[in-house]
Amino acid sequence: MNPAHHATLSCHQASPCSAIDCIEIVVHGNAAGGLDLSFRVSGRTEDIQLPLAQPSGPADNLWQHTCCEAFIATVNRKKYQEFNFSPSGQWAAYRFNDYRERDADFVPAAAPLISLQSRPDGFQLDASIARELLPDEQTLLLGISLVIETADSSKSYWALEHGAPQPDFHLRQSFALTFHRNMP
Repeated sequence: MNPAHHATLSCHQASPCSAIDCIEIVVHGNAAGGLDLSFRVSGRTEDIQLPLAQPSGPADNLWQHTCCEAFIATVNRKKYQEFNFSPSGQWAAYRFNDYRERDADFVPAAAPLISLQSRPDGFQLDASIARELLPDEQTLLLGISLVIETADSSKSYWALEHGAPQPDFHLRQSFALTFHRNMP
């Protein structure tokens, strides 16, 4: 089993948010060769707008509301993947051939698993990405991010790294966590 990686996300300077105190992420590999992610959001829960619960399944445009995201690439390759995990229970999985060049033929081989837990000071979203959804490489470059929608419908953008004057999670500079996973 891989050791867990702990990190704190920072808010993009173009989208300040006083409702959030801290966003922590924990990433670790699981025994089946997949990735498990825990997003822990702390702040004033009454100011955070969460999407209503929906049946689990794929959906587009989840990033337009509170949404946890993972971008996954490998070293020296332009291709990457994007996963969106909504507190509603819905998810999205995309593959890109290059920066924002989406592979329209991509069909995910499995569904990510998502669970949401309320906490006294926020919420925790746990997501599990199956091995068959990941690149078949041991070293992965991860971009972990989160969109927060507040009660007044404003949005803030949180990530490990921000590489542009405006929020853009697709930038390779945002893939700031190098993760070495054990392959079963």
